[in-house]
This record gives sequence, structure tokens and C-alpha cells, in this order.
Amino acid sequence: MNSRNSTSVFSLAVIVAALGYFVDIYDLLLFTIVKKASMLGVGATDATILADSTKVINWQMVGLLIGGILWGMLGDKKGRLSVLFGSILLYSVANFVTGYVTTVDHYAYARFVAGIGLAGELGAGITLVSELLPKNKRGIGTSLVAGIGLFGAVFAYFTYQITDDWRLCYKIGGGLGIVLLLLRVSVAESGMFKEVKQTNISRGNVFMFFNNATRFRKYILAILIGLPTWFVIGILVNLVFLKGSPKNYSMFVHILLPFA
Repeated sequence: MNSRNSTSVFSLAVIVAALGYFVDIYDLLLFTIVKKASMLGVGATDATILADSTKVINWQMVGLLIGGILWGMLGDKKGRLSVLFGSILLYSVANFVTGYVTTVDHYAYARFVAGIGLAGELGAGITLVSELLPKNKRGIGTSLVAGIGLFGAVFAYFTYQITDDWRLCYKIGGGLGIVLLLLRVSVAESGMFKEVKQTNISRGNVFMFFNNATRFRKYILAILIGLPTWFVIGILVNLVFLKGSPKNYSMFVHILLPFA
């Protein structure tokens, strides 16, 4: 029997990928939750908080963009597990560092590095799950990953409510990443990648996006599908909840729960 056909949607690889997305969302949206307290804690004022917080989130977004391309290329060349280990280690260290920043610039640079690391986690995890599961279970497996992962935002909210310490929240995010890294050690590389690795097929070539019109169109459409969701959660929510009141946080959690 083909090992992929016997792989369960509740296998270790799927569960670990779901927990990886959980940590991913925790880290990605934590800045939204702790924005006001953290910005004031690194020297921003009520007059500059909008510009300074926008600077930090922009640096994180640039990191995500660069990381998405970088880790995608490395994932095809070196394997999915190599990307998972590297990206988790990078954003875990960046989160610990964020817990000690003292200026807006240092905050922005730390989130830039974290963004690079965070970009690799979900892509490599979903790819690994899709390659390990048979085609009739891939939709269920990826839905399970997404459903569990979105609760990372809820966990981030309650973590800040309980600790009331934005620096500790970032350190907890780094600790979660290290725990996740230990869990990843027991996950095997996908057989599909091992098979492709033995061939002479070009892997990790960024120019392949542009040398085929049909492939480039599919790539752009895939990006546009996710654009509205991230625009609302990543941009509008960031601006709406700038005041940081408990009422706004509660609304934030209720917005996310239907998606989960």
C-alpha cells in the first residue's frame, strides 16, 4: 500500500503544521494587539504613534515578502524540513530580541527579521502536508491546519490580557517557536520531494515565475485571492485598533472567531 494513501489527516506532520500556523498567527498579529503599549514603550508619543507603528508594520511586511521568495527557493532546493527548521529558528530568535528593543528603529528591524522567518513556516508546512497526504485528504488536512492556526490570534489576545506585558508576550512567542522546533524534529521529509530530488528537474529557480505566461497568471491570481483577507486583518484592523482599548480587543477576537 502506498504510504501516502494510508497517511491520516491527524498524523503528526499535520498536527505539527497546524501548531506551526498557530504560532505563525500569534506572532503575525501580536503587534496589532500590543501596538499602543509597545510603541509607547520604545519612545513613540501620541503624536507620532501612527507614523511609528506604520513604520514597524511596513518593515515586517517587507520581511514577509522577501522571506516568501527566499524560503520558497530554498524549500525546493534543500527540502521542506530545512526551511521549517531555519525559519522557526530565525523568527524565534527575532521574537526574543523584540522583547528587549528600546527604540522604534530597533523594533522595526527586529520585526523585519521576524517577518522573514515567519514567511517560511506556513508555506513549507502546507507544502509538506499536501505532499504527505493523498489527494482526497489534502483539502481536509489544510483546512485543519488553517482552523487550528487562527486560534493563535485568540491566544495572543488572552496572553496579553493575562500578562499585561508586551515584552513578555514576544518572549512567549519565541518560546513557542523553540517548542515547535523540537516537535518538528520527529517529522519526516516528504517522499514526493525525495523523488523529485533524484531527477534533473530545475528546482528553486525564481525565473520560472516569468518564463511561462500561464504559470505567472496562476501565481498572481493566487496572491490576489488572499489579498482582501490580509488587507482587512493586517492593515485595516491595525489602524482601527490603534487606541488599544479592551473593548477593541474583544471586538478583534470576535471578528477572528468566525474564520476559525
